[in-house]
Amino acid sequence: MTDLVRATVRDRLGHCELNRPHKLNALNFEMLQALDEVLHRWADDNSVEMVVLTGAGERGFCAGGDIADFHRAVTTGHHSDFMELLALEFKVDLLLSKYPKPLVTVAHGITMGGGIGLASHAPVRLVTATARMGMPETKIGYTPDVGGSHLLAMAPGHMGEYFAMTANSFTGADAPSLGFADAVVSESFAANALDELSDLVGLGSAEITAAVEVLHGAPESHRMATESGWIDHAFSAESPVEVVDRLRDMAHPNAAKALAMIEANSPTSVSSAFYSVRAAREEANLQLTLDRELRLAGYLMHLPDLAEGIRAQVIDKDRNPAWTPSSLQEVDLESLMQPM
Repeated sequence: MTDLVRATVRDRLGHCELNRPHKLNALNFEMLQALDEVLHRWADDNSVEMVVLTGAGERGFCAGGDIADFHRAVTTGHHSDFMELLALEFKVDLLLSKYPKPLVTVAHGITMGGGIGLASHAPVRLVTATARMGMPETKIGYTPDVGGSHLLAMAPGHMGEYFAMTANSFTGADAPSLGFADAVVSESFAANALDELSDLVGLGSAEITAAVEVLHGAPESHRMATESGWIDHAFSAESPVEVVDRLRDMAHPNAAKALAMIEANSPTSVSSAFYSVRAAREEANLQLTLDRELRLAGYLMHLPDLAEGIRAQVIDKDRNPAWTPSSLQEVDLESLMQPM
């Protein structure tokens, strides 16, 4: 068992902690193997009645996959390593969604990409109000994965297309209304989650959620509901190009901000994100969505935008990627739609 994932059992409660705080608990293959092993072991261990998954450090639960590892894989011809990691990650995400025992995730701070996959598919999903959540993949030439397109598709109205295409983030306080969490808890609760949850061992998932809401629940935000009018108008369009056209024609100041975010992202990724959310909404099935996301990853990792996006955002940090192609109108939709 790697030190990057700490697993302990106390009084029928199994605690699994991501332990890579200096990297915001970014996931690598070793961590995913450990998660897969311990979660399967505890599923069959009668001495463990509840599982709690947290992230070490004050800065975040999990920032996602280790982007530097992805960059090395796609720039050195080791694409199969990337696919192997993704397949394992998606397997863990699916396991969380179907876990046979109450499994509680407690997200705080930075919770992005792969962190969403761990935090938002579990039976009981708790989050602090100040957590920063999102699927930022279109910024780096990739696409929402880890079942993220499924979660986005299930969000109210066309919020899913909005967050997928812009790569904008939201707070933990917004997460329940968007379908990414079940309850908001205080920073104090998150810091002492094991002690707070120990009295709830033996309850079912729904009972745990209800008890936490009553005893420890913090106020939720419904801020995004006030944005639904212009978002639904723009992002209900039939294509990414039409979404952009609608945003350009709107007077709402936040429409202009959304347009600027989309235009800064990879056109291929923006298109992929849009159609992925639409496909996931039709599927309404996490397993099918994960299968499709894995096929799509196999296509996108061979395009230049992923390496270029990671270079610009993470390696060189010049924030000035040169996307290929450079416009939505030039995206090869025929090839993009095949893995869908």
